[in-house]
Amino acid sequence: MTAVTTVITDGGLPRPVEDYLDHLAVERGLAANTMTSYRRDLRRYATFLALRGVDVVDATEPDVTAFLRSLREGGPDQVPLGASSAARTVVAVRGLHRFLVREGVGEQDPARDVRPPAPPRRLPKALSVDEVERLLAAAAAEEGPLPVRDRALLELLYGTGARISEAVGLDRDDLDLSSGAVRLRGKGGKERVVPVGSYALQAVEAYLVRARPVLAAGGPGTPALLLNSRGGRLSRQSAWTVLRSAAVRAGVRGAVSPHTLRHSFATHLLDGGADVRVVQELLGHASVTTTQVYTLVTVDRLREVYAASHPRATA
Repeated sequence: MTAVTTVITDGGLPRPVEDYLDHLAVERGLAANTMTSYRRDLRRYATFLALRGVDVVDATEPDVTAFLRSLREGGPDQVPLGASSAARTVVAVRGLHRFLVREGVGEQDPARDVRPPAPPRRLPKALSVDEVERLLAAAAAEEGPLPVRDRALLELLYGTGARISEAVGLDRDDLDLSSGAVRLRGKGGKERVVPVGSYALQAVEAYLVRARPVLAAGGPGTPALLLNSRGGRLSRQSAWTVLRSAAVRAGVRGAVSPHTLRHSFATHLLDGGADVRVVQELLGHASVTTTQVYTLVTVDRLREVYAASHPRATA
């Protein structure tokens, strides 16, 4: 067992790990939230290797396998990770070692044949159309600029399928009311233009006329479309609070998140006959495989309708 010789950076990580993170941020342009996850996962890996007295560049396949096992089994100071979280961490480790080999820092890739655990396939939660309508109505049940803003936020989330970060990241100029389209900035800085339905447009227009000027009056001045009560850009956390409050008032049970509206957007489009590749473009998925999980929701719904309606569906 050799002593760890890699230089530790000011960030507390071995230099090869920091170099890889710099590569992800600068050359691949990963989003800030994704970078936070990578940094956390690779810090865990570097700590594990250090406790074994192993340098990152000298790690072997047994080291990586032992790390994966520790993720699943946990330890004295570590809660066991589920298959999805462990798989994400192993993906980060595999990427690190591929990078080191490519850069000539490592001689071999010890993670090449280590497969991440397959996470259980979970169908995305989607609200019914009635639940969505109740949710949207509940958002603007009161008077004032904030309820008007809340209705605009939720109509945009459901009407465009935007991620919560994409919605709160919108600037006023990203929305073209005349053409009924909005420019969304997705993961990795990728942009896409998606149509905005008439209900969402009406809600946003009402917000721009009746609410945003009031909110902006007390703020520092910002191009952000959605403002908080102090006139600054609405945060993701505040947007979550808006949705949870509306769900409670609407009597929508279960866990409801901004992604729930995104799932509902996709599922309702597919239920209405939209092509899966069109939905892929609207959601900003890099691969149609990611989008196809929504078709499982639709198939399940069709199966339920068939079982309840066809005279010879059940004995």
